[in-house]
Amino acid sequence: MADETKIGTDWQDDELDAIVADYFAMLEADLSGRPYVKSSHSKALMAQIGRTHRSVEFKHQNISAVLDELGMPWIPGYKPKRNYQNAIFDAIDRYLTKRPDLLERAPTLPAPLSSPSEIFVEPPQLAAASERIPQRLRRLVRKFDPVERDYRNRSLGKAGEEFVVDVERRRLTGANRWDLARKVRWVAAEEGDGAGYDVLSFDSAGRERLLEVKTTNGSARTPFFLTRNEWDLATERPADWRIYRVHLFAKQPRIFAIAPPLAGAVNLSTEIWRATFTSSSIGVS
Repeated sequence: MADETKIGTDWQDDELDAIVADYFAMLEADLSGRPYVKSSHSKALMAQIGRTHRSVEFKHQNISAVLDELGMPWIPGYKPKRNYQNAIFDAIDRYLTKRPDLLERAPTLPAPLSSPSEIFVEPPQLAAASERIPQRLRRLVRKFDPVERDYRNRSLGKAGEEFVVDVERRRLTGANRWDLARKVRWVAAEEGDGAGYDVLSFDSAGRERLLEVKTTNGSARTPFFLTRNEWDLATERPADWRIYRVHLFAKQPRIFAIAPPLAGAVNLSTEIWRATFTSSSIGVS
């Protein structure tokens, strides 16, 4: 039962730690395919901390919003709400700092959906400047940087590439192009990462598609790195080169494609500089 003296008051650290731990317990069950009942979790949490159902539900949605910013999956039933208080950032920071393995979830190749048409979605639109992001959230995102995390996570990247190879073969088979399906190649696995793309595929007319696969467990709007080598190939072969952005990989993978010119589809910013001791550079990859 709710404690009426707490209505309208700020949540304390022990209450926030309790709801964050409970949220991650539900999220792990959700990602693992184990049954759980959100209402039962909420009822137990209300009894533990004395907060109202409305307050608990709202805080769950705050947690979803923060996880979305961190490029992590979130519980589908708790749609992100971003009008949060700084204290929730600290609670999530405390939880993830003690459990860094949660940020590097071991990928498993998803079971194929009935049709590739279910997997491909429209890319997100470039958003106009939104409300100011709280400074504490900025620090949290820098600490658990989803772009750097996805870039370092080679097992996630390889699983995403393997997923795309399977999707492309099934897409071409479904278009009665078994000949092309047999020619789809996982270039990154065969030749390494220097080609500027990961998967060689084809459109239904037989034209080559050079697919650079970017995989995340986060949502469609999770940022990603683009290398100089990839940029150069996109510029050299804009008709053939594509980014396949694989997102929601841990739960319900979806793909959207980005074609050059990239500046019309994403906001590009330079984050890494190469320092040399000569006046010219051979190149950057």
